[in-house]
Amino acid sequence: MNDELLQLKNLGKTSSQWLHAVGIHSESDLRRMGSVDAYRAVKARGFRASKVLLYAIEGALLDIHWNELPPQHKAVLNNQLQSNPHNKS
Repeated sequence: MNDELLQLKNLGKTSSQWLHAVGIHSESDLRRMGSVDAYRAVKARGFRASKVLLYAIEGALLDIHWNELPPQHKAVLNNQLQSNPHNKS
């Protein structure tokens, strides 16, 4: 199976399966949804994903290792995540 998501930095088998389960099957799907909404969708589906998944998705979209995201960038992502009153992070 040729999984386009597995070609992206930071995304492994489990994260790829979670993203597929919420309807994200390609890099363009992921870009269209964005990292925060993709993370929300995974969490809403009941998967036990940590915030590292949020950072991993963002890093995948930026083509950098998730741990290289500057603290300010992570803070922006967390603020976007918290801005949803239905958030279950």
